[in-house]
Amino acid sequence: MMIRSGLIALALMLPLAAAPSIAAPPVPALDAGQFRQVLREQQGQVVLVNFWATWCRACLKEIPALLDLERQYHDRGFRLVAVSLDEPGDYAGVVAPFLDKWFPTLATYRRATADMDGLVSVLDPAWNELLPTSYVLDRAGAVRARIQGGKPVEEFAAAIRPWLDQEPAPAAAYRP
Repeated sequence: MMIRSGLIALALMLPLAAAPSIAAPPVPALDAGQFRQVLREQQGQVVLVNFWATWCRACLKEIPALLDLERQYHDRGFRLVAVSLDEPGDYAGVVAPFLDKWFPTLATYRRATADMDGLVSVLDPAWNELLPTSYVLDRAGAVRARIQGGKPVEEFAAAIRPWLDQEPAPAAAYRP
């Protein structure tokens, strides 16, 4: 009887093993100009730009909460723009497999050059290289908050909520 139960359980799990695994979306490499364009494409949305890296434990701890926030506020015009600051040469061997395994739904970008400051300086020329670092942009593209270090999700939500009721800005007013 025990063998029979084991065989039934095995038969039920076979389709799961044969099912294709979920792969993370492609991760485009950006320079500063391309990053500005990504931000311009978010015009009219409240955006949380999150700079992270696979070697940053606090970054990895907060990503699930940020994904939950995006799901919670998506219908109100909130978007998460994640940017990996891992070394450009680490993409195929480190970042892509990491995303596939742990965060397959995280739509993220990565830096195209060795200059780690290049992308962050689009939003904050005085960035202090602390990760994780996130910026809340209002619907006009203005930076309204900087959140650094591993923070509770409530701090992110409190920084986002005031801007969700803001009217979308005209195209000419968008900043990045």
